Amino acid sequence: MSAEKIISDWKKKIFKPVYWLEGEEEYYIDQVVDYAEHHILSESEAGFNLTVFYGKDAAWPDIINACRRYPMFSDRQVVLLKEAQQMRDIDKLETYVEHPLSTTIFVVSYKQKKVDGRTRLAKILKQSGELLSTKKLYESQLPEWTNELVEQKGYSISQKALMLLVDHIGNDLSRINNEIDKILINLNRRKNITEEDIENFVGISKEYNVFELQEALGRKDLGKATKIIQYFDANPKAGPIQMILPTLYNFFSKVNMLYAVQGGDEKSIAAAIGVHPFFIKDYMHAAKNYSARGTEQILLLLHHYNLRSIGIHDIGTSDASLMKELVVKMME
Repeated sequence: MSAEKIISDWKKKIFKPVYWLEGEEEYYIDQVVDYAEHHILSESEAGFNLTVFYGKDAAWPDIINACRRYPMFSDRQVVLLKEAQQMRDIDKLETYVEHPLSTTIFVVSYKQKKVDGRTRLAKILKQSGELLSTKKLYESQLPEWTNELVEQKGYSISQKALMLLVDHIGNDLSRINNEIDKILINLNRRKNITEEDIENFVGISKEYNVFELQEALGRKDLGKATKIIQYFDANPKAGPIQMILPTLYNFFSKVNMLYAVQGGDEKSIAAAIGVHPFFIKDYMHAAKNYSARGTEQILLLLHHYNLRSIGIHDIGTSDASLMKELVVKMME
Protein backbone atom coordinates (compact mmCIF):
# COMPACT_ATOMS: atom_id res chain seq x y z
CA MET A 1 0.00 0.00 0.00
CA SER A 2 1.20 3.52 -0.78
CA ALA A 3 1.29 6.58 1.49
CA GLU A 4 -1.26 8.26 -0.80
CA LYS A 5 -3.68 5.32 -0.47
CA ILE A 6 -3.37 5.22 3.32
CA ILE A 7 -4.07 8.96 3.65
CA SER A 8 -6.87 8.74 1.07
CA ASP A 9 -8.53 5.98 3.12
CA TRP A 10 -8.17 8.01 6.32
CA LYS A 11 -9.85 10.99 4.68
CA LYS A 12 -12.77 8.64 3.91
CA LYS A 13 -12.78 7.46 7.56
CA ILE A 14 -11.50 4.01 6.56
CA PHE A 15 -9.12 2.84 9.28
CA LYS A 16 -7.16 -0.30 10.05
CA PRO A 17 -5.98 -1.02 13.60
CA VAL A 18 -2.23 -1.30 12.79
CA TYR A 19 -0.01 0.54 10.27
CA TRP A 20 3.66 -0.42 9.97
CA LEU A 21 5.71 2.12 7.97
CA GLU A 22 9.23 1.00 7.08
CA GLY A 23 12.09 1.46 4.63
CA GLU A 24 14.68 3.86 3.28
CA GLU A 25 12.51 6.74 2.06
CA GLU A 26 11.55 8.84 5.07
CA TYR A 27 9.47 11.32 3.08
CA TYR A 28 6.50 8.98 2.66
CA ILE A 29 6.74 7.69 6.23
CA ASP A 30 6.74 11.27 7.55
CA GLN A 31 3.73 12.14 5.40
CA VAL A 32 1.64 9.35 6.93
CA VAL A 33 2.80 9.98 10.50
CA ASP A 34 2.15 13.72 10.19
CA TYR A 35 -1.39 13.10 8.95
CA ALA A 36 -2.05 10.58 11.72
CA GLU A 37 -0.79 13.01 14.35
CA HIS A 38 -2.58 16.14 13.18
CA HIS A 39 -5.61 15.20 11.09
CA ILE A 40 -7.26 11.94 12.14
CA LEU A 41 -8.50 13.41 15.43
CA SER A 42 -9.94 16.83 16.00
CA GLU A 43 -8.04 19.17 18.32
CA SER A 44 -10.43 18.47 21.20
CA GLU A 45 -10.25 14.68 20.63
CA ALA A 46 -6.47 14.67 20.43
CA GLY A 47 -6.14 16.01 23.96
CA PHE A 48 -7.50 12.73 25.35
CA ASN A 49 -6.85 10.26 22.55
CA LEU A 50 -3.43 10.94 21.00
CA THR A 51 -0.38 9.20 22.50
CA VAL A 52 3.13 9.54 21.04
CA PHE A 53 6.08 7.28 21.90
CA TYR A 54 9.70 7.43 20.73
CA GLY A 55 11.52 4.16 20.19
CA LYS A 56 14.69 5.07 22.08
CA ASP A 57 12.78 5.80 25.30
CA ALA A 58 9.71 3.58 24.91
CA ALA A 59 9.03 0.36 26.82
CA TRP A 60 6.92 -2.23 25.05
CA PRO A 61 4.50 -2.81 27.98
CA ASP A 62 3.68 0.92 28.05
CA ILE A 63 2.94 0.93 24.34
CA ILE A 64 0.69 -2.13 24.54
CA ASN A 65 -1.16 -0.71 27.54
CA ALA A 66 -1.76 2.56 25.68
CA CYS A 67 -3.04 0.69 22.61
CA ARG A 68 -5.44 -1.36 24.75
CA ARG A 69 -7.09 1.69 26.31
CA TYR A 70 -10.49 2.71 25.05
CA PRO A 71 -10.95 6.21 23.58
CA MET A 72 -12.52 9.01 25.61
CA PHE A 73 -15.21 11.23 24.05
CA SER A 74 -14.26 9.87 20.61
CA ASP A 75 -14.85 6.86 18.39
CA ARG A 76 -11.14 6.10 18.19
CA GLN A 77 -7.70 6.88 19.60
CA VAL A 78 -4.32 7.22 17.82
CA VAL A 79 -1.08 5.77 19.19
CA LEU A 80 2.14 6.70 17.38
CA LEU A 81 5.49 4.99 17.78
CA LYS A 82 8.14 7.17 16.14
CA GLU A 83 11.75 6.13 15.49
CA ALA A 84 10.74 2.54 16.21
CA GLN A 85 14.00 1.27 14.71
CA GLN A 86 15.73 2.48 17.90
CA MET A 87 13.48 0.46 20.20
CA ARG A 88 14.72 -2.60 22.04
CA ASP A 89 12.46 -5.68 22.22
CA ILE A 90 10.24 -4.33 19.47
CA ASP A 91 9.28 -7.90 18.62
CA LYS A 92 7.35 -7.98 21.92
CA LEU A 93 4.70 -5.84 20.23
CA GLU A 94 3.63 -8.90 18.24
CA THR A 95 1.20 -9.93 21.00
CA TYR A 96 -0.77 -6.71 20.45
CA VAL A 97 -0.39 -6.65 16.66
CA GLU A 98 -1.86 -10.13 16.49
CA HIS A 99 -4.98 -9.07 18.43
CA PRO A 100 -5.33 -5.29 18.06
CA LEU A 101 -8.15 -3.16 19.45
CA SER A 102 -10.50 -1.97 16.70
CA THR A 103 -10.89 1.48 18.29
CA THR A 104 -7.11 2.11 18.30
CA ILE A 105 -5.12 3.26 15.27
CA PHE A 106 -1.56 2.16 16.00
CA VAL A 107 1.03 3.71 13.64
CA VAL A 108 4.66 2.55 13.75
CA SER A 109 7.43 4.53 12.03
CA TYR A 110 10.36 2.15 11.39
CA LYS A 111 12.79 4.22 9.30
CA GLN A 112 15.85 3.12 7.31
CA LYS A 113 15.17 -0.52 8.09
CA LYS A 114 12.74 -3.31 7.34
CA VAL A 115 11.40 -5.84 9.78
CA ASP A 116 13.10 -9.21 9.31
CA GLY A 117 10.77 -11.22 7.10
CA ARG A 118 11.70 -14.44 8.90
CA THR A 119 10.38 -13.27 12.26
CA ARG A 120 6.97 -13.98 13.71
CA LEU A 121 6.33 -10.23 13.92
CA ALA A 122 6.75 -9.90 10.14
CA LYS A 123 4.30 -12.73 9.50
CA ILE A 124 1.74 -11.25 11.90
CA LEU A 125 2.08 -7.81 10.28
CA LYS A 126 1.24 -9.28 6.88
CA GLN A 127 -1.87 -10.91 8.34
CA SER A 128 -3.14 -8.27 10.78
CA GLY A 129 -1.47 -4.98 9.84
CA GLU A 130 -1.23 -2.55 6.94
CA LEU A 131 2.36 -2.47 5.67
CA LEU A 132 4.00 0.47 3.86
CA SER A 133 7.48 -0.44 2.64
CA THR A 134 9.43 2.43 1.06
CA LYS A 135 12.64 2.66 -0.93
CA LYS A 136 14.71 5.50 -2.33
CA LEU A 137 13.92 6.75 -5.82
CA TYR A 138 16.54 6.28 -8.49
CA GLU A 139 18.32 9.49 -9.46
CA SER A 140 16.75 9.25 -12.92
CA GLN A 141 13.26 9.32 -11.34
CA LEU A 142 13.79 12.56 -9.42
CA PRO A 143 12.98 15.06 -12.23
CA GLU A 144 9.64 13.40 -13.01
CA TRP A 145 8.77 13.06 -9.30
CA THR A 146 9.63 16.70 -8.64
CA ASN A 147 7.68 17.93 -11.67
CA GLU A 148 4.61 15.96 -10.52
CA LEU A 149 4.98 17.39 -7.00
CA VAL A 150 5.00 20.95 -8.37
CA GLU A 151 1.93 20.20 -10.51
CA GLN A 152 0.09 18.73 -7.50
CA LYS A 153 0.62 22.04 -5.76
CA GLY A 154 -0.99 23.84 -8.71
CA TYR A 155 2.18 25.22 -10.30
CA SER A 156 4.61 24.49 -13.14
CA ILE A 157 8.41 24.61 -13.39
CA SER A 158 10.71 25.18 -16.35
CA GLN A 159 12.90 22.24 -17.34
CA LYS A 160 16.13 24.13 -16.63
CA ALA A 161 14.89 25.21 -13.21
CA LEU A 162 13.77 21.64 -12.51
CA MET A 163 17.17 20.15 -13.33
CA LEU A 164 19.01 22.83 -11.35
CA LEU A 165 16.91 22.09 -8.28
CA VAL A 166 17.16 18.30 -8.50
CA ASP A 167 20.88 18.27 -9.24
CA HIS A 168 21.63 20.65 -6.39
CA ILE A 169 19.59 18.81 -3.75
CA GLY A 170 19.93 15.21 -4.88
CA ASN A 171 17.85 12.34 -3.54
CA ASP A 172 16.28 14.07 -0.55
CA LEU A 173 12.54 14.24 -1.20
CA SER A 174 11.75 16.08 2.03
CA ARG A 175 14.23 18.83 1.22
CA ILE A 176 12.99 19.09 -2.37
CA ASN A 177 9.46 19.53 -1.05
CA ASN A 178 10.57 22.14 1.49
CA GLU A 179 12.53 24.13 -1.09
CA ILE A 180 9.57 24.12 -3.47
CA ASP A 181 7.26 25.35 -0.70
CA LYS A 182 9.75 28.14 0.06
CA ILE A 183 9.81 29.17 -3.59
CA LEU A 184 6.01 29.13 -3.92
CA ILE A 185 5.60 31.47 -0.96
CA ASN A 186 7.65 34.05 -2.88
CA LEU A 187 5.98 33.73 -6.28
CA ASN A 188 3.10 36.06 -5.43
CA ARG A 189 0.56 35.46 -8.20
CA ARG A 190 2.87 33.73 -10.66
CA LYS A 191 2.28 30.04 -11.34
CA ASN A 192 5.59 29.06 -12.97
CA ILE A 193 8.95 28.47 -11.24
CA THR A 194 11.87 29.82 -13.27
CA GLU A 195 15.66 29.60 -13.13
CA GLU A 196 15.67 33.05 -11.51
CA ASP A 197 13.48 31.71 -8.70
CA ILE A 198 15.91 28.84 -8.10
CA GLU A 199 18.77 31.33 -7.98
CA ASN A 200 16.98 33.82 -5.70
CA PHE A 201 15.28 31.48 -3.23
CA VAL A 202 17.41 28.32 -3.23
CA GLY A 203 20.78 29.93 -3.82
CA ILE A 204 21.86 28.17 -7.02
CA SER A 205 23.43 30.36 -9.67
CA LYS A 206 21.71 30.03 -13.04
CA GLU A 207 24.98 30.94 -14.82
CA TYR A 208 27.53 29.07 -12.72
CA ASN A 209 26.38 25.51 -12.13
CA VAL A 210 27.29 22.01 -13.23
CA PHE A 211 24.86 22.07 -16.19
CA GLU A 212 26.42 25.23 -17.58
CA LEU A 213 29.83 23.61 -17.07
CA GLN A 214 28.92 20.47 -19.00
CA GLU A 215 27.40 22.59 -21.77
CA ALA A 216 30.63 24.60 -21.99
CA LEU A 217 32.64 21.37 -22.14
CA GLY A 218 30.34 19.96 -24.78
CA ARG A 219 30.92 23.05 -26.92
CA LYS A 220 34.65 23.13 -26.11
CA ASP A 221 34.29 26.61 -24.64
CA LEU A 222 37.38 26.71 -22.42
CA GLY A 223 36.85 30.33 -21.37
CA LYS A 224 33.35 29.74 -20.02
CA ALA A 225 34.35 26.47 -18.36
CA THR A 226 37.24 28.21 -16.60
CA LYS A 227 34.97 31.01 -15.33
CA ILE A 228 32.56 28.47 -13.87
CA ILE A 229 35.39 26.60 -12.15
CA GLN A 230 36.67 29.88 -10.69
CA TYR A 231 33.16 30.55 -9.36
CA PHE A 232 33.10 27.10 -7.75
CA ASP A 233 36.51 27.82 -6.21
CA ALA A 234 35.15 31.02 -4.64
CA ASN A 235 31.88 29.32 -3.63
CA PRO A 236 32.82 25.75 -2.58
CA LYS A 237 29.27 24.74 -1.68
CA ALA A 238 28.02 25.67 -5.15
CA GLY A 239 30.06 22.99 -6.92
CA PRO A 240 32.03 20.50 -4.84
CA ILE A 241 34.25 18.35 -7.02
CA GLN A 242 32.71 15.17 -5.61
CA MET A 243 29.39 16.29 -7.10
CA ILE A 244 30.76 17.65 -10.38
CA LEU A 245 32.81 14.66 -11.51
CA PRO A 246 29.98 12.05 -11.34
CA THR A 247 27.66 14.46 -13.18
CA LEU A 248 30.21 14.99 -15.95
CA TYR A 249 30.86 11.24 -16.12
CA ASN A 250 27.15 10.62 -16.60
CA PHE A 251 26.99 13.35 -19.28
CA PHE A 252 29.87 11.97 -21.35
CA SER A 253 28.65 8.39 -20.88
CA LYS A 254 25.40 9.47 -22.56
CA VAL A 255 27.36 11.29 -25.27
CA ASN A 256 29.28 8.07 -25.88
CA MET A 257 25.97 6.23 -26.37
CA LEU A 258 25.00 8.63 -29.17
CA TYR A 259 27.57 7.16 -31.57
CA ALA A 260 25.56 3.92 -31.66
CA VAL A 261 22.18 5.61 -32.29
CA GLN A 262 21.02 5.20 -35.86
CA GLY A 263 19.16 8.38 -36.87
CA GLY A 264 15.73 9.46 -35.65
CA ASP A 265 14.32 12.74 -34.38
CA GLU A 266 15.53 14.45 -31.21
CA LYS A 267 12.80 12.92 -29.07
CA SER A 268 13.59 9.35 -30.13
CA ILE A 269 17.33 9.97 -29.76
CA ALA A 270 16.79 11.34 -26.26
CA ALA A 271 14.73 8.26 -25.37
CA ALA A 272 17.44 5.97 -26.76
CA ILE A 273 20.12 7.35 -24.44
CA GLY A 274 17.79 8.03 -21.50
CA VAL A 275 17.81 11.83 -21.23
CA HIS A 276 15.11 14.50 -21.30
CA PRO A 277 14.47 15.87 -24.82
CA PHE A 278 14.95 19.41 -23.47
CA PHE A 279 18.69 18.72 -23.05
CA ILE A 280 19.38 16.51 -26.07
CA LYS A 281 20.97 19.36 -28.06
CA ASP A 282 23.75 19.64 -25.45
CA TYR A 283 24.58 15.96 -25.93
CA MET A 284 24.43 16.22 -29.71
CA HIS A 285 26.76 19.24 -29.77
CA ALA A 286 29.23 17.32 -27.63
CA ALA A 287 29.04 14.31 -29.95
CA LYS A 288 29.96 16.59 -32.88
CA ASN A 289 32.89 18.16 -31.02
CA TYR A 290 34.38 14.93 -29.67
CA SER A 291 35.05 11.65 -31.41
CA ALA A 292 34.00 8.32 -29.93
CA ARG A 293 37.61 7.66 -28.98
CA GLY A 294 37.90 11.16 -27.51
CA THR A 295 34.83 10.58 -25.35
CA GLU A 296 36.28 7.30 -24.08
CA GLN A 297 39.47 9.14 -23.13
CA ILE A 298 37.40 11.74 -21.26
CA LEU A 299 35.68 9.00 -19.25
CA LEU A 300 39.09 7.59 -18.30
CA LEU A 301 40.27 11.09 -17.33
CA LEU A 302 37.21 11.64 -15.14
CA HIS A 303 37.86 8.36 -13.35
CA HIS A 304 41.53 9.28 -12.84
CA TYR A 305 40.72 12.74 -11.47
CA ASN A 306 38.02 11.33 -9.24
CA LEU A 307 40.69 9.16 -7.59
CA ARG A 308 42.99 12.16 -7.25
CA SER A 309 40.19 14.22 -5.69
CA ILE A 310 39.96 11.72 -2.81
CA GLY A 311 43.73 11.66 -2.28
CA ILE A 312 44.76 8.62 -4.32
CA HIS A 313 48.06 9.33 -6.13
CA ASP A 314 47.64 13.00 -5.19
CA ILE A 315 48.24 14.85 -1.96
CA GLY A 316 47.40 18.50 -1.54
CA THR A 317 46.27 19.63 -5.01
CA SER A 318 43.28 21.94 -4.64
CA ASP A 319 39.94 21.00 -6.18
CA ALA A 320 40.02 24.07 -8.42
CA SER A 321 43.49 23.16 -9.74
CA LEU A 322 42.39 19.62 -10.41
CA MET A 323 39.32 20.84 -12.29
CA LYS A 324 41.28 23.35 -14.40
CA GLU A 325 43.87 20.71 -15.27
CA LEU A 326 41.12 18.21 -16.12
CA VAL A 327 39.20 20.61 -18.33
CA VAL A 328 42.29 21.50 -20.38
CA LYS A 329 43.11 17.81 -20.92
CA MET A 330 39.51 17.06 -21.90
CA MET A 331 39.58 19.71 -24.64
CA GLU A 332 42.99 18.76 -26.07
